[in-house]
Amino acid sequence: MESKKPLRSAFVDDYVVPGDVILDLADMTNQTIKLGAGLRQDCDTIQVTSAGRLRLSKPNKYWVENSQKRYIPSVEDTVLGIVVDTKPDNFLVDIKGPSLAFLPVLSFEGGTRRNIPKFEIGTLIYARVVKANSIMNPELSCMDAIGKAAEFGQLKNGYTFETSTGLARMLLSSPTCPLLEALGKKLSFEIAVGLNGRVWVNAPSPSNVILVSEAIKQSESFNRMQQRSMVEKLLAKLA
Repeated sequence: MESKKPLRSAFVDDYVVPGDVILDLADMTNQTIKLGAGLRQDCDTIQVTSAGRLRLSKPNKYWVENSQKRYIPSVEDTVLGIVVDTKPDNFLVDIKGPSLAFLPVLSFEGGTRRNIPKFEIGTLIYARVVKANSIMNPELSCMDAIGKAAEFGQLKNGYTFETSTGLARMLLSSPTCPLLEALGKKLSFEIAVGLNGRVWVNAPSPSNVILVSEAIKQSESFNRMQQRSMVEKLLAKLA
């Protein structure tokens, strides 16, 4: 019979280093866990392979966040890319990866040769990685899996900055990242986060943009309680 309360590692939100054992599978009965970056299974234990903070998302996925700046594209990643060149069939997009990504001109909802988007160099795009391997340029799409635009496409106005890939993944974690949840209760703003370590923030007032952006930048080394405390202090200065 499956346990209703999955065993939780005592290291969650703590700093871990290679060789640390975060879980003993012998203590788990009929439970399934998923391993993300920085972890591996060694016999009946789950061990750390890269330094960083151990994170857990529901139902039972563990990974290690670190301050890595380099991004390696993976299929289904959402990314913020910058158009650096245009070709007849593709836009060339910088996604902070080892090579430029291709964004086909027809990879937009309802895209045809008659309504190809006009993107200037420097345009910021929110897109989804649909092809990625070590020997070819990644390919992007501005449609979801069923061919709809959803939230993808050009991002206008706002402020864009770079973070580590670990921080970007934390911002996209489920349930809602405590930092963004705390900010959202008091401020009105829009945000788009790319797993490639780029963040776009837009808000009705410049002060809100600055506060949200600074809160995100400062949260890199904070645990969830520290994030909420930081937000309270920043909001107090704004009041």
